[in-house]
Amino acid sequence: MNIDYSSGVALDTLKADALVLMVSESEVEQGGLAAQWNDKIAVLGKTGLFGGKLNQTYVLPLENQYDFPVIILCGCGDGLLTTDQLRIMTANIARAALRLKAEKIVIQLTGEITLLTEEKSLVTVAYALTEGLILGAYRRRQYKLEQASYAGLAAVTFNKEQQTDEVEREGWIQGIQRGQAFAEATNLARDLTNIPGNLLTPSDLAMAAIDVAERYGLPAEVLDEREIEQKGMGGLTAVGKGSVNPPRMIVIRYQGREQWDHVIGLVGKGITFDTGGISLKRAPGMEEMISDMGGAAAVLGVMEALGRLRPQINVVMVIPSAENMPSANAFKPGDIITTLSGRTIEVLNTDAEGRVVLGDALTYAREWGAERIIDLATLTGAVLTTLGDIATGAVTNDETFLQELIAASRGTGENIWQLPVYPEFREMIKSEVADIRNAAGRYGGASTAGLFIGEFAEGLPWIHLDIAGTAFLSKERGVNPKGATGVMVRTLLEWLLSQNEEK
Repeated sequence: MNIDYSSGVALDTLKADALVLMVSESEVEQGGLAAQWNDKIAVLGKTGLFGGKLNQTYVLPLENQYDFPVIILCGCGDGLLTTDQLRIMTANIARAALRLKAEKIVIQLTGEITLLTEEKSLVTVAYALTEGLILGAYRRRQYKLEQASYAGLAAVTFNKEQQTDEVEREGWIQGIQRGQAFAEATNLARDLTNIPGNLLTPSDLAMAAIDVAERYGLPAEVLDEREIEQKGMGGLTAVGKGSVNPPRMIVIRYQGREQWDHVIGLVGKGITFDTGGISLKRAPGMEEMISDMGGAAAVLGVMEALGRLRPQINVVMVIPSAENMPSANAFKPGDIITTLSGRTIEVLNTDAEGRVVLGDALTYAREWGAERIIDLATLTGAVLTTLGDIATGAVTNDETFLQELIAASRGTGENIWQLPVYPEFREMIKSEVADIRNAAGRYGGASTAGLFIGEFAEGLPWIHLDIAGTAFLSKERGVNPKGATGVMVRTLLEWLLSQNEEK
């Protein structure tokens, strides 16, 4: 989507498929808009069709005085708006434009828009408005014989009739660029997560990663099944050997500093389809297991944005990818696995495979120099029981580290809730015959699964994010569509850029 900013341009010189006006409740009741809109909008208010309430939209057909067939009215309430409210507001504008099959829209800016917000930052406003538009305009790929001719919303202009100075223009450009990078990275993660399992195997995911790396000149490495086994990655080998589509270990490095130091590790679970293996899942809902590589998609999206934004930080991304399938070669309950770290795992449940492959991936991230690690995984059904699809569960060994990430999440509107890590939970994952076991029973499942992964951090500052509830939605909500959400891409980027600013 092409998004730009113009100022000092009269409305009657612009042409688009729709004009967008952001209207407050008081403007509907008392006027205050341009004379040509006041009477029309006042009538809508009196009839109850449009009152300017936050996120209310209404499409008003126009007569022929402008090169806009319709106006999309978007309510912005009367109070100060948060960044997340701005984002959701423009997501709703984009969806209204999609319903109209609009290809180009103009969003008319009146007055000082930063006065409507709590942050009072023009860059933040431009970033949030841009991000919301791109996220709201997202459409899942269709696999139909007859494809729709409408390609989606292609161009948006933020227009201010008053001429603005260079400082304001620069603020808009900076915010737009950041919003595009964040939102398009999120949409990349959505696209990958939504791909059916027969079209996205571990090798396909590796090729998608190579595409990102080559696009931005980033060093990348993909280990095949023989190299994985030779290196001693017993966890990934065990999970992947049940499928005809062999596993892959995928690495991309982003170096924004002169020296390869202060390296941040991002690890994403890349199970491209999860049947549960020998511990087979129930059939209803199994089709949603195409999303079991949502963590991998998210960290790939982050690398896409880093390639565009070029912050002065060092990041290594690691994705362990496999299919978890039942077969004569599949790993079994009761097996003992030796991981890359040398730790042994007693397998009690083959459907707890994500933590097994992530163990090898965390060790490999350490070998690549990671000094702090964040892992993302659609890991447990237990987190859904606790937090539903509203929040991502977090387990950590470093409170300060996690609080930094939670602070970043407040700006992106992606909820994170910390899960407890009591010593009793650690006792639950001890094994009598191995160093650790991969299942601890029904209770405390989200905490024990996270703590299992944390064993492989070996004392490094570490955060585990369980996105099993938030990575894939059954219906549209906020800026997120039905299906894949690309959750945590924007939060990770917000936090990573704050690390750049601290250097």
